[in-house]
Amino acid sequence: MVERAVFFLSDQTGVTAETLGHSLVTQFTGQNFRQVTLPFIDSEDKAREAVQIINTAGADGALTPIVFSTLVQPELRAIVKHATGLHLDIFDAFLEPLSVELDEQPTYASGGAHGMTDIDAYMRRIEATNFALANDDGGISRNYDVADVILVGVSRSGKTPTCLYLALQYGVYAANYPLTDEELESGTLPKFLVQQQQKLYGLTIAPERLRQIRKERRPLGKYASAQQVRFELREAGKIFRRYGIPHVDTTEFSIEEISSRILDTTGVERRVRP
Repeated sequence: MVERAVFFLSDQTGVTAETLGHSLVTQFTGQNFRQVTLPFIDSEDKAREAVQIINTAGADGALTPIVFSTLVQPELRAIVKHATGLHLDIFDAFLEPLSVELDEQPTYASGGAHGMTDIDAYMRRIEATNFALANDDGGISRNYDVADVILVGVSRSGKTPTCLYLALQYGVYAANYPLTDEELESGTLPKFLVQQQQKLYGLTIAPERLRQIRKERRPLGKYASAQQVRFELREAGKIFRRYGIPHVDTTEFSIEEISSRILDTTGVERRVRP
């Protein structure tokens, strides 16, 4: 299948363009896309260089490139629009209607969404990330009184990446605790977790997927065996039900989706907005 080039252009990291653009193109499963991010386009020279890259891709391929742009400066946006392709300019689509509705001209300042213009919000994310690392897999800190949420589940069910995403994206203080064989066999949680029961949230996963993940990490021994995986997931489910712990199956969900479900279910407040 012929690839269609999709470009994400930004004067900063490109995260916004990537997030929106990727969400849109994934709706078209009959296409084959080659996605390219061109970040930090903050000068006219860089904008012209981006035009050349896009035009080259259009000349080399049989399909017209698609361009998602979050460039803020009008002069840079004007240059980029000379590139051959379908242009989907996020600021063109939303900035002018907002300006009319708010009766105010935009500042056209770059970096407001993902930069360090709000140092307090930035520091909250850093502090939350440090907390997640210190309280990873039942780490030595166990400062659960400070935690907003404590993820529990068997090893490799997605606890650590979810905690880090909650911290980096929302400034949420997320800890995690792996259920051990002792707890799975007894069906009980340690006292220090029971004391924080209202903060607990469980992660589970399909046995086949968990085996696949574990085999990549430690292929030998019982750790990745079908019998061990089924035992752990079965007993973890019993613990979730016994203690009334809300939980989610992470098998088909991305880290972003898992995090959103946790926040929606628990009502944990987003300390910062992405």
